[in-house]
Amino acid sequence: MHPVHEYQRQLTRRQLFGQTATGVGTVALAGLLARDGLAADTPKATGALAGLPHLAPKAKRVIYLFQNGAPTHVDLFDYKPKIGQLHGKPIPDSFLGDKRFSTMTGKATGKLLLAPIEPFKQHGKSGAWVSDFLPYTAKIADELCFVKGMHTEQVNHAPAITFMLTGGELPGRPSLGSWLTYGLGTLNENLPAYAVMTSISKGTTCGQIFYDFYWGSGFLPSKYQGVKFRGSSDPVLYLKNPKGVSAEVRRGVLDDLAKLNELKLQEAGDPEIATRMSQYEMAFKMQTSVPELTDFSKEPKDVLESYGPSVKEPGTFAYNCLMARRLAERGVRCVQLMHAGWDQHNSITTELYNQTKDTDQPSAALVKDLKRLGLLDDTLVIWGGEFGRTPFIQGSLDDRKRWGRDHHPYAFTVWMAGGGVKPGISYGETDELAMNVVKDGVHVHDLQATILHLMGIEHEKLTFKFQGRDFRLTDVHGKVVKGILV
Repeated sequence: MHPVHEYQRQLTRRQLFGQTATGVGTVALAGLLARDGLAADTPKATGALAGLPHLAPKAKRVIYLFQNGAPTHVDLFDYKPKIGQLHGKPIPDSFLGDKRFSTMTGKATGKLLLAPIEPFKQHGKSGAWVSDFLPYTAKIADELCFVKGMHTEQVNHAPAITFMLTGGELPGRPSLGSWLTYGLGTLNENLPAYAVMTSISKGTTCGQIFYDFYWGSGFLPSKYQGVKFRGSSDPVLYLKNPKGVSAEVRRGVLDDLAKLNELKLQEAGDPEIATRMSQYEMAFKMQTSVPELTDFSKEPKDVLESYGPSVKEPGTFAYNCLMARRLAERGVRCVQLMHAGWDQHNSITTELYNQTKDTDQPSAALVKDLKRLGLLDDTLVIWGGEFGRTPFIQGSLDDRKRWGRDHHPYAFTVWMAGGGVKPGISYGETDELAMNVVKDGVHVHDLQATILHLMGIEHEKLTFKFQGRDFRLTDVHGKVVKGILV
């Protein structure tokens, strides 16, 4: 069979009516009617699937502060006095069992326990334990929900990050932000529904690679993939018209190009053609929306200062956090910030200070800023990495400058704020060495199911048929963690 005919034969009913030339026109008309208040039932979002949200959402948007490389839970959030008491002694075999660790550790038997690098203190009315590494986060402890029973299966970074963000450890599945925009549509037609920014601390030697599939759309149409903003004064390339080309001329070119693409769409039925058309339109709209987005001149001085000294420097985590707030303020559905440098196998006594210095103040400022603007109630903020780090040392105890910790998927901590999550609580518990979850464990798929639930989505029902199977973010697993919900 001719490949075009085969493609058209396999079109789903939704693709047939939504992505042919007539369908594109109908969707555009529906969007215009909704925007002008003329539709019989005006939706709050453009492009949402029929029947969504499945339930009343607690959150309208997600900001994911993803810390690539795995922050050490035993040095930041999960205070265990026993580790300090046993500092320098081998970890008991009873805590290890048949657990796998990275090849850098090899056998964990006989590994020496390493006490927390900095002391812990209790903070706020909740009495949450937070390390002195994070003084700004400590001040907002009563706004946070610490999920201390997180666990996963992957022991290496790329598979674990991919699993956390897409629900599968191999590349090729849609990311969380893609699923959200596919199901719920967009709240702003002039900016991407899903925006991504990356950063790394200056001088960091243990960074992780930012693979595009961390924010990819997988087998969903590519219009649902994240739009990566560059860490420079021009976050998106080619937004400015060439010299001698006016906005009117550019508009005419796009209109003519759209007509040609519609003819091709009728012929081939390929949804990527419709994606190309929509992305051309988005780029045209971003010519005016992005310069306004990146103009911080009207931000109050005290707000800028709250994010830290590097807030005006494009490409820093502080800058990206303020950008995340501004994107959320403008209705962007999902903002994904990825900050590398937490992979501290033999540099924890130096790199951890750099990482926390660069991320602590901006993360806390973002939460406070959202609350100041009345956005925290319906914005879900998530902070965490792909797994934790071992309570035992990697390296020699005699050389403090080379202390480190290995990958640890069996227990780690993330925190969440706003968007329907209970503030001022710690959920889940690990054993006395922060090695294993002993109470209220939360698997990665459980976290994903809970995020979707807070956004008004029943995770079992948001599916996409691919290669004969109905796929979903949580695969065939996942349960909503009701204990952290308001």
